[in-house]
Amino acid sequence: MKLLITGGCGFIGSNLIRYILNNTDYKVVNVDCLTYAADINSLKLFENDERYFFEEVDICDAVKLKHVFTKHEPESVMHLAAESHVDRSIDEPDKFLQTNIIGTYNLIETTRNYIDTLRLKNFRFHHISTDEVYGDLGSGNTLFNENTPYNPSSPYSASKACSDHLVRAWGRTYKLPYLITNCSNNYGPYQFPEKLMPKTIIRALNNETIPIYGDGNQIRDWLYVYDHVKALVKVLEEGEIFQTYNIGGLNEKTNLDVVNEICQNLNQIFPKNKDHRNLIKFVSDRPGHDLRYAVDSKKLSKNLNWMPDEDFKSGVKKTVGWYIENKDWWKNLC
Repeated sequence: MKLLITGGCGFIGSNLIRYILNNTDYKVVNVDCLTYAADINSLKLFENDERYFFEEVDICDAVKLKHVFTKHEPESVMHLAAESHVDRSIDEPDKFLQTNIIGTYNLIETTRNYIDTLRLKNFRFHHISTDEVYGDLGSGNTLFNENTPYNPSSPYSASKACSDHLVRAWGRTYKLPYLITNCSNNYGPYQFPEKLMPKTIIRALNNETIPIYGDGNQIRDWLYVYDHVKALVKVLEEGEIFQTYNIGGLNEKTNLDVVNEICQNLNQIFPKNKDHRNLIKFVSDRPGHDLRYAVDSKKLSKNLNWMPDEDFKSGVKKTVGWYIENKDWWKNLC
């Protein structure tokens, strides 16, 4: 099978492509416009692989997008391309509306016309989204499930919610054979340094202050990226068309818990250094900051027999080790 993957040079996208090329016989067409958070070097290992093709194309450019489909004739799409940083969405919401809404519209329309023209029967359009579309859970033990009403809080989550709605509408109106997955917070190798885990690791390694919003008690469900990409492939291959699957890590942690766990790992690796937790500095909270996200993955677990392999401690340990061993990668991005 030949897959067209958008946003393949980003964090989750590059890990997905790496997993597919290393563990399947699929061919991959990577469509990415190489924004600030994308790094083509993340996939340098595959640049001469006969199963890997790269197209530097913006999904907001419908003409170029159509050309990619005509040239490569993909058999399924996995759509990850998105602006995804909440802070940036607050400062520059227009970019998020353009990429996440207009870009998704271009992609589903191009896909729809392509499927209709070739009369493809087994095509699948897998739209990868986020748990942030559901909004704030608040305190308690409730979890997001696939039927939780959407209630986004930031320009980022609102734009992703809109893209989810577009995909479902095209499924109902035009029979676009979609699958949607909504995942919890990802972490692991090749994550852009502006996100919480890599930012904490890098600032600690540089002996710089580690900023934490508010009191640090915001809770997220943390999912190791390799567990996520395995779930994505399983949903693409075995998921039921016109269905949504939530993907969670079963690891609810406060932001302060996350930073402390990273610091404890670094304290063990560099025992002669001062306690890295002394670098923590609490800063003013960001506007509209949701208190808690937590994902119920029972549907995915029951129907497709998926469970995460990594627990929080093992995943953080691997992540810290990767950033220590791959300074050349992130130094180019900081």
